[in-house]
Amino acid sequence: MTRRTVLLLSAAFLAGAAFAGPGARLFVPRLAAAYADPPGSNKARDLALFGEVMARIEADYVKPVGTDDLIHYALDGMLSGLDPHSGYLDPKEWNEMRVETRGKFGGLGMTVTGADGLLKVVSPIDGTPAARAGIKPGDLITTVNGKTIEGLTLTEAVDKLRGPPDTKVHITIKRDGDPQPIELTLTREIIHMQVVKSHLYGDIGYVRLAEFNDETEAGLRSAIASFRMNDGKKLSGLILDLRNNPGGLLDQAVSVANDLLRSGVIVSTKGRQSDDTQVWRARPGDLLTNVPVVVMINSGSASASEIVSGALQDHHRAVLLGTRSFGKGSVQTLFPLRNGGAIRLTTARYYTPDGRSIQGQGIEPDVIVHEGDKPQPEFGPEHEWDLNNTISNAGGTKAEAPRRPDLQTADGIPEKPPKDWPKFDPAKPNTDFQLHEALILVRHLAADGGISEPVQRVSR
Repeated sequence: MTRRTVLLLSAAFLAGAAFAGPGARLFVPRLAAAYADPPGSNKARDLALFGEVMARIEADYVKPVGTDDLIHYALDGMLSGLDPHSGYLDPKEWNEMRVETRGKFGGLGMTVTGADGLLKVVSPIDGTPAARAGIKPGDLITTVNGKTIEGLTLTEAVDKLRGPPDTKVHITIKRDGDPQPIELTLTREIIHMQVVKSHLYGDIGYVRLAEFNDETEAGLRSAIASFRMNDGKKLSGLILDLRNNPGGLLDQAVSVANDLLRSGVIVSTKGRQSDDTQVWRARPGDLLTNVPVVVMINSGSASASEIVSGALQDHHRAVLLGTRSFGKGSVQTLFPLRNGGAIRLTTARYYTPDGRSIQGQGIEPDVIVHEGDKPQPEFGPEHEWDLNNTISNAGGTKAEAPRRPDLQTADGIPEKPPKDWPKFDPAKPNTDFQLHEALILVRHLAADGGISEPVQRVSR
């Protein structure tokens, strides 16, 4: 069977119409092995207890409940109780998740997660109904079509946002700093996930990767090729934007890192089973030999994004700029079930080339630059260590990469924008302070190979 691995910030959903799949992309179809019960096991007694409770619910609960529903609830609770990233996918959710990895689905075009019984917007997708309506990261969805979503599971709440394309859905949003609720009516449509966006700033290439799905690495290669063809200009530097990229397919993360590395380890994993302990290495060759690279990360950069960032940082192939990443250093395997569904189970930890486990730690950028001059309000978990039932950081060598001695060129980069800097608007690149500083940094790296006097500030 083909093995693929889940490396995505779980508990995130793409809020959709015809599709709103769970936030886990990579999968490893694997047959469950028959393991002997450990000595002293009381499995038979415990299973009998489970059957007793289920029978009592079926007989005496205030309204009839089907056996299928009870099993679903039990499986979901069993897995979600292990850690934040394990879970049960019913046949519909499993099929929708596989559709999502191909980058095309029906929906509103925003990634959401649960937060205090509501839906928190992680990020809207450019060019979708959510983005056009002005929905912003951090917005809390409180009602859908006039009914509260409090008390619903994440899956049930997301279901309320689904529906056929060209149908309308009314939502109420609570936004920090706005005393009044925001009422919006959106029209559902088929969404094509544009995972790769690129732009040329003079001789500096900019590539944003929104997530790691089946189109990501090919999109990166295409963007780099287009930079080289543009008027025959030589590319002097590359900015790889992984901010708010929640992860995705492990093989795509490995391929992206491989495109920018000449050789060496990209990532390794360690788990209880032998096939969960593996090492991935870069093949000879680098798409951008001698071209400096700056990678942008923040607290929304998770899992597969952290694999790419950690590999490029440990090999000194790129300078990381931004804020500390999310810190999800675990691997999830998807086991198909006989009912057509699947379980998503944490099976291993992953490690950077230097042996670092970023689980619950995150990756500290080489150059810290904040989005604004004040801390951004957070309605939900900002990092892995804010979640409940997280697995421990274990088996690694050190938590953070040592300070690079060759980054004098970054000494003049400020951590925060000046007081008069305009408020960040994702639709207006000139308001993006982190991007502004990344362009300054990569140009100086291109000019002096990464070793120079401190940056001379550029007036706006």
